[in-house]
Amino acid sequence: MQNSKLANRYSKALLDLALERNALDAVNKDMKSLVSVCESSRDLQMLLKSPIIKTDKKIAVLLQLFDGFHALSKDFISLISRNRRESDLYLIAKDFNRLFLEYKNIQQVVITSAAALDVSTREKVLGITIKATNSEIELIERINPSLIGGFVLRIGDVQLDTSIATKIRRVRRELIS
Repeated sequence: MQNSKLANRYSKALLDLALERNALDAVNKDMKSLVSVCESSRDLQMLLKSPIIKTDKKIAVLLQLFDGFHALSKDFISLISRNRRESDLYLIAKDFNRLFLEYKNIQQVVITSAAALDVSTREKVLGITIKATNSEIELIERINPSLIGGFVLRIGDVQLDTSIATKIRRVRRELIS
């Protein structure tokens, strides 16, 4: 089975179970944490993919690492590992987050700027994007000094680039042409 299909099936099952047990927010928090840890730890990635390390050892490490997780999340991690799908745990957790946002009608908005946004700018961005998307917003802020100034706003597949770096590139292209 293809990994994205597998991740989708498991994440849908976890979403349904979390809804049934009234633990959706707690499980989502756990899955976000799992994604974050997997992205920041190469050692964990290697552990999950290793065919040499026995499943019960992997389960013990994962349960110890994620000790503060909700019981449902821990049971799910154990189940995935017993089914020898621990290498797909990262993809499943990521897909769960996508399904959670979809279920809650929350739109992810990524704003990249040269410097950190001040409070009033952040509020303006939130207000405009809430009106434009007609949904709740999860604002993700990134800093990229190479933009020089301005910002790049991404809502789903739509991107608005008002960065100084892009304007300089456009002017340079026009002068060369």
